[in-house]
Amino acid sequence: MGNLFAHIKSYFSPFPRIKSLDGLQGLEKVDALFHNLVAEKKVPGLAVTFLDKGETVLQKGYGFSNLDKKIFVDPKQTVFRIASISKCITGLALGKMVEDRIINLDESIYTYVPYYPKKRFGFTLRQLASHTAGIRGYRGKEYALNQDFSIKDGINMFKNDPLVFKPGTGYLYNSFDFVLLSLAMQEASGVPFERYVEEHILKPLGLHGTFSPNYGAGLKKMENHAHFYTKRSMCFKQSVEVNNQYKLAGGGYLSTSEDVARLGRAILKRELLSDATYDQLLTSELINGKPTYYGLGFQVSQDAKDRYFVGHIGSSVGAYTNLFIYPEQEKVISILINCTDPKVQPVLDEAIDCFLKDNV
Repeated sequence: MGNLFAHIKSYFSPFPRIKSLDGLQGLEKVDALFHNLVAEKKVPGLAVTFLDKGETVLQKGYGFSNLDKKIFVDPKQTVFRIASISKCITGLALGKMVEDRIINLDESIYTYVPYYPKKRFGFTLRQLASHTAGIRGYRGKEYALNQDFSIKDGINMFKNDPLVFKPGTGYLYNSFDFVLLSLAMQEASGVPFERYVEEHILKPLGLHGTFSPNYGAGLKKMENHAHFYTKRSMCFKQSVEVNNQYKLAGGGYLSTSEDVARLGRAILKRELLSDATYDQLLTSELINGKPTYYGLGFQVSQDAKDRYFVGHIGSSVGAYTNLFIYPEQEKVISILINCTDPKVQPVLDEAIDCFLKDNV
């Protein structure tokens, strides 16, 4: 009962007042839209960074990283779960391994993970990275496991299940694809996946605020880490404890809004990798001649106003995230929220539209 009263108290505690949107345009309206997400108690907190041609035009924290202590979000310092934006990091690492001839995208998974149980059909690393391998998705509460699994342990959840479809004939978005993909990358390189990514992607790109959950032993001691919440009708409740280390590649990384924007800028500028490699990563796979709107670790799609973008939307326990990269407009948008899917994507889309129309 005490916890319930604490949550109710936090819900009605000093949130900002709602701002009128009348007459607002461009970044002023963007700012008010984000402000109102907190004021209307739709999210506990969020951090945003907007880049225009590489320059920061909006960087701000809204609301709270910790409701009980009333710690405000800092877009440069507050560390959030970034959910499936992690797949973009893995995509870059995959591209790097291809360029260094450590792996071949069109090689069978059994070349790198020979102990993976044989299926009716074989499949490739490219098919894993594009969600066309036929691996199943989560069942029940598998998305919220709190087990200290290694990547190799993680495949035990699905390795004995049949493929959902013949590889290359369908598309099924899921994070288990990336558990198996990261295991193949680890086996091929002889280096733990986490360490390879840190040395070849995070450090070279200057992503010093981006971590794996393993780093998180110190996270609880950090004042600038976001607490993770789930929205209830009357309050924001602390999310259940989860351990995402085993699915680091598909949804486990933690980062700041500033770092995620820096990642987006590196992708926009095609840093670290060749144009040919980026072309592979950022080209939608085709199934029966129709696009899946997914490349290799990247959504390759259209936004709510049909504008082409690459990047990722992420959703996990205690987190909802957007990384939108617009190559034609040279814009990057990083939005991190410390709440399990709060159903606010239409508001985020409206803010993105205001920004893009204001900067055409």
